[in-house]
Amino acid sequence: MATQARARLLDAAEDLFYAEGIRAVGVDRILSVSGVGRASFYRHFASKDELVVAVIQGRDMRWRQWLRESVDARELPPDQRPLAVFDALAERFARQDFRGCAFINTMVEAADRDSAAHQVAAAHKRNVVDYLDQLLTDAGYGEHAALAEQLVLLIDGAIVTAVREGTVEPALRARRIAASVLAAERN
Repeated sequence: MATQARARLLDAAEDLFYAEGIRAVGVDRILSVSGVGRASFYRHFASKDELVVAVIQGRDMRWRQWLRESVDARELPPDQRPLAVFDALAERFARQDFRGCAFINTMVEAADRDSAAHQVAAAHKRNVVDYLDQLLTDAGYGEHAALAEQLVLLIDGAIVTAVREGTVEPALRARRIAASVLAAERN
C-alpha cells in the first residue's frame, strides 16, 4: 500500500505541477487530488521540495525514454536521426495538454541554481545534450558536441515559441534551421 500512496502522490503532483505550476500548487491540493493523507505524505517525502525533485527525476526518465523511442520508431539512417527529434517535438506540441517544458518551467520557478529542483531540471537538459551528441556522433559529425549544444538551443527555443504561438510550427521551423546547420557542417 505504501508504494501505491507514493505513486498516487507522484502522479497527482506531476499533473498539477505541469498544468498549474509548482508554486501555485500546495501540499493540501496534492493530498486532495491524490487521496493520500498528510501523515502518509510525510512518510514518503520530508517536504514539498523533496516531492518536486522526485517528480522531476521521474519525468526526466520518462521523457528521455519517449524521445529515444520516438526517434527509434522512425527507423531512419543515422544521418537523419538528429532531425527526427524535431518531428517528435512537433507531435508533442500537438497534444492538448502541452504546456511547455516541465524542466524549463521548473528552472524558472526554482530560480535558485543551488536548489535541488533546479539542479535536477538542469541535469535533464544536459542529458538531452548528451543524447543529441550521441545521435550526431553516430551520424559522423566531427563537431558533434558543439552541434548538440546548438540543436538543444533550437529545441528550447521551439518549445517556448510553441507555448507562445499554440502551434506545432515552431518545431518545423527549428527542424529547417537544424537541417541548414547540419548541412553547412557537412560542407
